[in-house]
Amino acid sequence: MAVSKAHKKASYKYNASRDSITIRPERSKGAAIRAAAVSSGKSLQNYILDALDARMEQEGQPLTMEERAENEN
Repeated sequence: MAVSKAHKKASYKYNASRDSITIRPERSKGAAIRAAAVSSGKSLQNYILDALDARMEQEGQPLTMEERAENEN
């Protein structure tokens, strides 16, 4: 199935606004993370991002670079 020009443009714009971070856990750890995401009813990406947000809040880290800049001033 061919992808329309509008879809390609929208996808490019969306992807340009996102960062890409790759993690490579051992297979057993990856399976455990995937299972935890499924049991929580979240996508793998949302599960990991929520976990990171919780950890950053726990450590008092800003959740965005904008917050970091505000805290430095």
